[in-house]
Amino acid sequence: MAVSFSAHYAALPPQLFRALPPTPVSAPSVIAINDALAEVLGLNAGDLHSADGVALLAGNSIAPGSQPLAMAYSGHQFGHWSGQLGDGRALLLGERRASDGQLYDIQLKGAGRTPFSRSGDGRSALGPVLREYILSEAMAALGVPTTRALAALRTGDQVQRHYPEPGGIFTRVAKSHVRVGTFQHFAAAKDTAALNALTRFCLDRLYPGDAGEDIAANARLLFEKTIQKQADLVAKWMSLGFIHGVMNTDNMAISGETIDYGPCAFMEAYDPRTVFSSIDHQGRYAYTNQPGIAHWNLSCLASALVPLLDADQDAAVAIAQASLDTFPDLYDAAYTANMSAKLGLMQVASEDQQIISGVLEVLKDRALDFTSTMRAIATGQFDLTTAPQLEALQARWDQDGHSAAQRQAAMKAVNPAFIPRNHQVEKAISASVEDADDTPFHRLNAVLAQPFVDQLDAQEYAHPAEPHEAVRQTFCGT
Repeated sequence: MAVSFSAHYAALPPQLFRALPPTPVSAPSVIAINDALAEVLGLNAGDLHSADGVALLAGNSIAPGSQPLAMAYSGHQFGHWSGQLGDGRALLLGERRASDGQLYDIQLKGAGRTPFSRSGDGRSALGPVLREYILSEAMAALGVPTTRALAALRTGDQVQRHYPEPGGIFTRVAKSHVRVGTFQHFAAAKDTAALNALTRFCLDRLYPGDAGEDIAANARLLFEKTIQKQADLVAKWMSLGFIHGVMNTDNMAISGETIDYGPCAFMEAYDPRTVFSSIDHQGRYAYTNQPGIAHWNLSCLASALVPLLDADQDAAVAIAQASLDTFPDLYDAAYTANMSAKLGLMQVASEDQQIISGVLEVLKDRALDFTSTMRAIATGQFDLTTAPQLEALQARWDQDGHSAAQRQAAMKAVNPAFIPRNHQVEKAISASVEDADDTPFHRLNAVLAQPFVDQLDAQEYAHPAEPHEAVRQTFCGT
């Protein structure tokens, strides 16, 4: 089997990780292998489906060039400093260079205990594996920067959570697994050499050719690029009704990719206060709070980078603050652009924000489903005359010079008909976990792969949950 890896992260200073092999599982079997993604990564899908490929994806064998390792990081969890965290159940196998020239990490989740596992077993139950596969691939199809799913496997072993559950292993692909918490970890240790190495690594990986020899300039460049990436990312989340659920600093990737699909969910009835995560008791990570939390997390990154920005701490803080202060305007611009496109506002105008607010007010007052209502507006199936707040939207349409067909085509391209609705995700997971029936899982993934297409044979996936189907809490799965 012709699979090999490079291992750039393993060449960094040794305090950044712990090297160790995956722990083998007893009887791995494939649920899904993402053949299209494998092709992008220069991998032969047939090889991955072979016995040797399954052994590799299960952690039962190691490919040439792979140097498996668990990454060290720390972080703030629900606003409180947690100190050392690290990859407690994940191992970075190495990297593959894709057809777009980008290096991508290949990581196994559920690959066994590591030095960062604390009291955990290092394994994953099958449910969270399937959930991350569904959500990450759906987000990619929706055009959201995200980690990707290469494979989901059963391990043949049981894991003990509240009760015994079938185990799984997930193969995750990312531009980088470096987090805000990675920088925090070495800032807390006052390890400036590691901070500098991380900064250079991230620039070389994510923005090849942009790094120079000036340490301070590199740190500022990486910070400013990360600010822009996070502004764009969270704006996309907000425009789709996505709620990450656990925006801790160790769950915020420097690459600007959505990472760590734990208690995440898509909002149905529009309510800015919506929370799904069972562990978010105070609503810290509610839908409406996500932009502010991203800003807060970036302030943590700023603090971690201060030692690199200037030898004089006051000067370094001023530099970091000046960059950090750009986030609100960058986010507002990105959010307004996304929402304007969804509403068919095809020329930017000063009243866009007011029109957006008026539409959202109607959705909130009537508890309307966010996704299906926006799609109905896009397809001309929502009567704008039923709400005075929508008169301004109709007036803009009447004067913009575009035909209804042009406008609707543009709006349908950004307003999905299908999202991973919580009850459908849970149905698919339950079938696989409880009945070993993966048909609903594959059917759901096939529908979500074309979210902007009117799939007339899949309309049950477009509808919000009935009251008896509603999923009101989601769980981390660790």
